[in-house]
Amino acid sequence: MKLTETTLPGVYIVEPAVHGDHRGWFMETFSDAKFKEQGIDITFVQDNQSYSAVKGTLRGVHYQLNPKAQTKLVRCTRGVIYDVAVDIREGSPTYSKWFGVELSAENKKQLLIPKGFAHGFMTLTGDVEVQYKCDELYAPECDGGILWNDPAVGVEWPMDVTPILSGKDEKAPLLKDATINFLFEG
Repeated sequence: MKLTETTLPGVYIVEPAVHGDHRGWFMETFSDAKFKEQGIDITFVQDNQSYSAVKGTLRGVHYQLNPKAQTKLVRCTRGVIYDVAVDIREGSPTYSKWFGVELSAENKKQLLIPKGFAHGFMTLTGDVEVQYKCDELYAPECDGGILWNDPAVGVEWPMDVTPILSGKDEKAPLLKDATINFLFEG
């Protein structure tokens, strides 16, 4: 398993070792011991899966507030997505900065997104499945989000279609107006 830190400290691209032969392939998508060897100690407590039928579906950009903030390990098991993490830790040198990566069933990459970061993705194909692990259970009272096209954040979504949003995501606030309770501890 290879972990590569991105331009956002604590956000990692995870590339599992893939073992293949004439029958297909096998990969270990998470290993507590291997993460700990890399200095990352996470206990995941919830697995989630989403399905998007249509190319251009945009989910996010979401986070959970403390005390129920979540670290996520995200992977795409069918189709292709553009996955994004946004630093929402007030006082951080990378506050409001974002990182994006293409995750697909083919490239088998994953994105590790720690607490204090918002997360969203856009489907680049139709018929997409995304799975992610969380280290904290979902808590509706701690649910938060920021507008997907907030100009102060400036995510460069790879769009050749108008994004398909939920009603909730259409009404998400700008980062400057969002409820945030993450402070940079660096």
